[in-house]
Amino acid sequence: MHTMVFLDAATMGDADLSALQQQNATLVCHSHTLAADIVPRLQHATIAIVNKAELTADILQQLPALKLICVAATGVNNVDLTAAAALGITVCNVRGYADTAVPQHVFALLLQLTNQVQQYHQAVQRGDWQRSRHFCLLDYPVTELAGKCFVVIGYGALGKATAGLAAAFGMQVVIAEQPGAAICREGRVVFNDALAQADVISLHCPLTADTEHLFNRHTFAMVKRGALLLNTARGGLVDAAALLNALQSGQLAGAALDVLQQEPPAADDLLCNSSHPNLIITPHMAWASAEARRRMVQQLAANVQAFISGQPQHKV
Repeated sequence: MHTMVFLDAATMGDADLSALQQQNATLVCHSHTLAADIVPRLQHATIAIVNKAELTADILQQLPALKLICVAATGVNNVDLTAAAALGITVCNVRGYADTAVPQHVFALLLQLTNQVQQYHQAVQRGDWQRSRHFCLLDYPVTELAGKCFVVIGYGALGKATAGLAAAFGMQVVIAEQPGAAICREGRVVFNDALAQADVISLHCPLTADTEHLFNRHTFAMVKRGALLLNTARGGLVDAAALLNALQSGQLAGAALDVLQQEPPAADDLLCNSSHPNLIITPHMAWASAEARRRMVQQLAANVQAFISGQPQHKV
């Protein structure tokens, strides 16, 4: 019998975890786990389930019983994969569960930037429309998506699904090659060239040592002036100070983020405290539709069962 510990189960909200409880393992759920409590809580666990709790090399070395880490996400930058491999710990993730939810949120953010929905709603609440001498208000600019260049950075499942929605809006979809790549693959555009023609840039790549602060002041200088930036991937892909400077200078016309480098952000977070009218921040919830969370739990359960059966799946 395995002992399975979910360190940050509250990140699943009200999702039904009963599929996990049906596995051939004892399940212990903790709503939240501080860094200092990770080792004590996993001391006798053979299976750990984590969403964003960090499992460093130092922590993993203190957990001789641990055999499997199930990450309740696609991104695994919170787990030291090198240390896990050296210790013989299998790491698996979940995939494809948010292929509908995340692209939908990308376009919710984009349409807010282009159609100013919240601004017009607030204008009505203030009575601006009621006081108008005309049948409509035109206080905020509205921009059509059709014909605009939509650049995708990271062409995995989420990037592909988002590109499909962009195409449905009549946008010109451009898939950027990895920055610095020696060869540009067929159907892709050199990274710098893609930025230069982008009206909208949507980030879907993983956070690695190579992609941390991929968008910095040098990158923003290469972007077509007046572009929009959307980030539903990882906050560390974007240098916050450089982003704010790009917005203030007009190099970017707007940005919408579902992720920040530190989550939850500090009270004095630079971006959260910005009053820029075209900066939108949502609290890392693009993935979290009720349907997506159900799919995630089902996949976590399948990953655990596959491991117990001796045929681990979705290994990273």
